[in-house]
Amino acid sequence: MKTFCGRANPTTGALDWVEESEEYDYHQEIARSCYADMLHDKDRNEKYYQGIRAAVSRVKARGERVVVLDIGTGTGLLSMMAVTAGADYCYAIEVFKPMAQAATCIVERNGFSDKIKVINKHSTEVTVGPDGDMQERANILVTELFDTELIGEGALPSYEHAHMHLVQADCEAVPHRATVYAQLVESDMLWKWSQLQPIEVDGNKLLPPPAVVKCAGAPSVCDIQLSQVPPESFTPLGPICTMFRVDFSKPVSSAAQSYTAQFKAQTSGRAQVVLSWWDIDMDPDGNIVCTMAPSWNYSDPHTYPWRDHWMQSVYFLPAEENVSEGEELNLIISHDDYSLWYSLTHSQNINMAPFRPCCTCQAHLVWTRPRFGELNDEQRTESYVNALRSILKPDSVCLSVSDGSLLPIFAYLLGSKKVRRPFFFRVKRFTNYDLIFFTLQISVLMGEPYFSTSLLPWHSLFFWYCRTAVAQLLHPSATILPRAATLYIIAVEFQDLWRIRAACGTCEGFDVSPMDEMIQRSLDYRESLEAEPHPLWEYPCRALTKPRPVLTFDFTQCVPEQPVNSDGTVAFTGRGHCHGVALWMEYQLTEDITVSMGLTKPVREEGACEWNPHRKQGVFFFRSVREMSGDGRENLSYNLTFEPHTGDIKMNFSLSNDTL
Repeated sequence: MKTFCGRANPTTGALDWVEESEEYDYHQEIARSCYADMLHDKDRNEKYYQGIRAAVSRVKARGERVVVLDIGTGTGLLSMMAVTAGADYCYAIEVFKPMAQAATCIVERNGFSDKIKVINKHSTEVTVGPDGDMQERANILVTELFDTELIGEGALPSYEHAHMHLVQADCEAVPHRATVYAQLVESDMLWKWSQLQPIEVDGNKLLPPPAVVKCAGAPSVCDIQLSQVPPESFTPLGPICTMFRVDFSKPVSSAAQSYTAQFKAQTSGRAQVVLSWWDIDMDPDGNIVCTMAPSWNYSDPHTYPWRDHWMQSVYFLPAEENVSEGEELNLIISHDDYSLWYSLTHSQNINMAPFRPCCTCQAHLVWTRPRFGELNDEQRTESYVNALRSILKPDSVCLSVSDGSLLPIFAYLLGSKKVRRPFFFRVKRFTNYDLIFFTLQISVLMGEPYFSTSLLPWHSLFFWYCRTAVAQLLHPSATILPRAATLYIIAVEFQDLWRIRAACGTCEGFDVSPMDEMIQRSLDYRESLEAEPHPLWEYPCRALTKPRPVLTFDFTQCVPEQPVNSDGTVAFTGRGHCHGVALWMEYQLTEDITVSMGLTKPVREEGACEWNPHRKQGVFFFRSVREMSGDGRENLSYNLTFEPHTGDIKMNFSLSNDTL
């Protein structure tokens, strides 16, 4: 049996449906999962273990037999904790078949098969009774059904069903409750990720269309590592508010609800953004707390427990509102069964019904949050405007190849007033039918390039394929912008991101190596030979080598017929653990103007890197980590091949020592 999977095709700019074996989808899910990240989350694991021990003790103190229901068991870790804590029996539910098989293997290896039953079903399909999946209802409910938004993985419907059908009325729950917090802030940096801002081009002020300005935007959460957003980039307009709590030991409703936090504005400003996170109390008294608060909310930021499976949330208000210091405000949070959204009212509008934001301008459905930020980047805009100014002539005929780009408007505003307008055409695929629309030879072919289907840095080479497709329409002296692209690499030591690919071995004393083996098998299926996209501005790292250009793509020429290969070595100049290689593109707009999709500043002496916040970079993780001395005798060896027929780049990296 075969399965169809979507893969970005750099040669067409489209998302192609490729036929893969039936195992591919499973391997993809496992290889790119965050299971390892959760197992390395020591704070999470310890708090769960403490909460489970306390819950088992409370049930035993009542003289009852301890029966545990573990929904979303994953590796079976929480079930093994429960049995070790003294539970008599545990039902471990896992809907993902490969994960259920791994849990069964882990349970057997740790000697708990007689007390833990792994059930490969969705919890809403589990039956209770003599012939059911469970022989009896549980009196302890243990779950890990949460995402960054708390309820985005269907926690509320799952809890609702469990209380109705799978657990006793007076059950204990671990976690016992969750609390959602929020803070209203003004932040130009974050607001630029939601609304298109006015742009200055040669004295002309470009205003976003009224439909975009009035649009409430998309209600979807923007989940990021809020610890990497500097506190100086936003101004709190109110206190951190407790928005609502959910008690998981009692019946839970998935029905839509709203909650209001009232407060006085701490300072005057523009209410734009809501920063949000949650805590979970593992016990009824709230003595065992696992918090998702960002590091700058800790009294000692160094004690912040890094995790990537749970981050923090940024929500954008439907429209920015001016607030005055001391003004009474009502911050409203609403939710359905899977998502949250925020709204703000003033004291005089306290009875105004909250509404769910809905994009009416289409821009929020087409552009991602980082794409909004990129279009609003003034320094980036200046680079493109300066480049266009240097190449445009009064009689220029321009063709723009990019998704949702403003370059055509910039070019028009920079053109001679004697020309009514340059000729623009949005190109996706080229056919003979398309070409008849071009009655003039193109003198300027321009692109950012940006394409919504691009996942990895080199996927934007679709621009090169478009340039090749319209070669016959180009004037002999046509200018191509950008004129070239260069792929760079740098070896790095990650502060924390390495955890998502690191083997765990044991976790809280339990052998979970079958999980490591399963992930590695899935990585070996294909993924270990590929880079994966990550927004590195969220994940601090240190450079262990100098940046090295490895492949250059000359857009003034057509795509070559034969593969382009590059190999060599880069000396390690920094001391540290080499976790992998970061890859990014830099575009040479003109002879003297270059824009980087990766490093935005030279690497500092200690190796600190600053990354472009609007594009994802590629990361190639090494299977094993090696400590480098940085004395120049150790090298990063690389071999990269650009395949013109697929538009992909095959890569191989290894670590070597000149003294070996």
